[in-house]
Amino acid sequence: MKEKEKPTRKRLAIYPGTFDPITNGHIDVLQRALEIFDSVVVAIAVNHSKKTLFTTEERIEMIKESVKNFNNVEVDNFNKLLMDYVKEKGAISIIRGLRAVSDFEYEFQMALMNRNLCPDVSTVFLMPHQNYSFLSSTIVKEVAQFGGDINQFVSPFVNQQLCKKFKTK
Repeated sequence: MKEKEKPTRKRLAIYPGTFDPITNGHIDVLQRALEIFDSVVVAIAVNHSKKTLFTTEERIEMIKESVKNFNNVEVDNFNKLLMDYVKEKGAISIIRGLRAVSDFEYEFQMALMNRNLCPDVSTVFLMPHQNYSFLSSTIVKEVAQFGGDINQFVSPFVNQQLCKKFKTK
């Protein structure tokens, strides 16, 4: 007698962040996540107390342009508790990038709190390629502000948007 096949459940992950702007390090983590999950939502956290260089709409545009050749990626934003958003989307995991040991303590605390809030959702830590282990949106913005070359750290579209914002090049 043949065993009844279980329907496959789509494995959705949420990759939350400010993404101000999205960097090649973020893209690298996203590519790694897509090797594990069926689909990923890149979710921009809208935090009105945090001063960002780009508006939410600008960040959505930059992310969409940067991931336009990826399959199974959605770009969204949220303005609520992350775990409420995760449950609303039906995701099974949260993706977090770890660049260095210094990232770990904060991320570990957040993962434990999130597990308390929603035990069914796992946090998956992914390390970017070593070429991006030092990279952050803050560093990219600082270099761009003073006209430095950031081509290897962001997509051409993001580079263009940074140049426009800082009126460089």
